[in-house]
Amino acid sequence: MIVYVRVFDGALRRGDQLIFGVALEKFTVTEVGIFRPQKEPVEMILAGEIGYLVTGIKSLSQAKVGETILSTQGRVDQSLPIFPGFFEPKPMVWASVYPVSQNDFASLTQALGRLKLSDAAFSFEEESSGFLGRGFRCGFLGLLHLEIITERLRREFNLSLTVATPSISYEIVDDKTGEREIIYAPQRFPDDLKGRRVYEPWVKAQVLTPLKYSSVLLKLFREHEARVLTTELWGPDRTSFQITLPLRELMRRFFNELKSVTSGFASLTYEVVGLEPAHVVRLDVLVAEEPVLAFTRIVSQLRLEHEAKEIVRRLADLLPRQLFILKIQAQANGRILASRSLSALKKDVTGYLYGGDITRKRKLWEKQKRGKKRLLTHGTVTIPPHIFLQMALGSGEEGR
Repeated sequence: MIVYVRVFDGALRRGDQLIFGVALEKFTVTEVGIFRPQKEPVEMILAGEIGYLVTGIKSLSQAKVGETILSTQGRVDQSLPIFPGFFEPKPMVWASVYPVSQNDFASLTQALGRLKLSDAAFSFEEESSGFLGRGFRCGFLGLLHLEIITERLRREFNLSLTVATPSISYEIVDDKTGEREIIYAPQRFPDDLKGRRVYEPWVKAQVLTPLKYSSVLLKLFREHEARVLTTELWGPDRTSFQITLPLRELMRRFFNELKSVTSGFASLTYEVVGLEPAHVVRLDVLVAEEPVLAFTRIVSQLRLEHEAKEIVRRLADLLPRQLFILKIQAQANGRILASRSLSALKKDVTGYLYGGDITRKRKLWEKQKRGKKRLLTHGTVTIPPHIFLQMALGSGEEGR
């Protein structure tokens, strides 16, 4: 582990015994150096200088951007303080990432570890799926962060990936026992919520816009379950809205729609403020009557039927046709809410015939019909990886 540092007090030399102020990981400096502009070893780094340390630590999780490095003696007697402002970044959006080929699992593990070194806000843990195999549950700051990480994995490490639909974390409280459970994967969200309450993160946002777009913005706020706290005039032609809304609604194309209705003039800033009761339900997607966990999502009860029809429509446009009739269904609360069927690919099995009795053609047609019936019962569908990413990023994009 090579750590880039700025020295505020004292000096750093080879052989010094140091410790990370927050992680409390001790190490011995094996090399110190400066940049000219390449790394160049030196005897020591003094206060006010910028350089690097070779720590000898092999665990990727110990060094975090913004940490304070102290001498072990100073940490013990508490004479050296830790610089204020450091905090562990908390993921706001979760998505599962799987390699298309399980032979690339080791390469994906190494790639995620290397990205973690340069991105302290990125986190991941291993998980497995019966449909997609072994992969990782990754945490991101937002949808833009998700898109950047997946593109880096593809371009820098030449990996083919399957990305599941992103979601936020929910907290479920049992009314009888009071036990709290954090659900960050839509697949783990319970179907039946009887006797349990669900809480979700909310954000406080500020929208700055020209005054003439105020009316259309109020309509947009209602569509995304936002509450207007205050309205303030900034000069003769500017107004500011302070609003609160669920984080899931911020992910659901809110930024794109905000820019669209205001012709690109509005700006948005937000911060997570806490948890509030949520009225949401789990929406499952079935392809060829088999559930595809990568498409499972948590949606508002108010928009349940609309979301079910929308996801079925988008999948019907994206999925390739098969040799049998392909059913695409959206299911929630134990019932099918939306359904579409893709017609089967057709082959002219009698094209090479000419003349003769019509019964010969009928026999071939009946044989083809029986084959399609068998495929409808036992056929499987292979979903191309790019469809997973298009469905994952189709729910919106965060503010840049």
